[in-house]
Amino acid sequence: MAEKVKLSKDGSSIDFVQSDSLPTSLKKFRQSPEIEGFYRFIFENDLQKEAFDILDRIIFQRKAKKAGAKKEAAAAAKEEKAAAKKAEAKGKKK
Repeated sequence: MAEKVKLSKDGSSIDFVQSDSLPTSLKKFRQSPEIEGFYRFIFENDLQKEAFDILDRIIFQRKAKKAGAKKEAAAAAKEEKAAAKKAEAKGKKK
């Protein structure tokens, strides 16, 4: 049976076993000691709903940020195109 998650001495944080190298694949990432300890902590303390809500909020914020960046890039490209057209029209007048 898996051992319980170790809390820090003051009880304010989780003590994880840290590995020396970064996992190279998603499967290895999920099986890394840090992530396994995190999953175990969530399960043992019955925090699945809370963890889902937090991850859902993070994903929503990242999607909103990505959409905002796309809009800004599109607006910048549109402005650049308009400036190029204006410069081309100015060049043709001369």
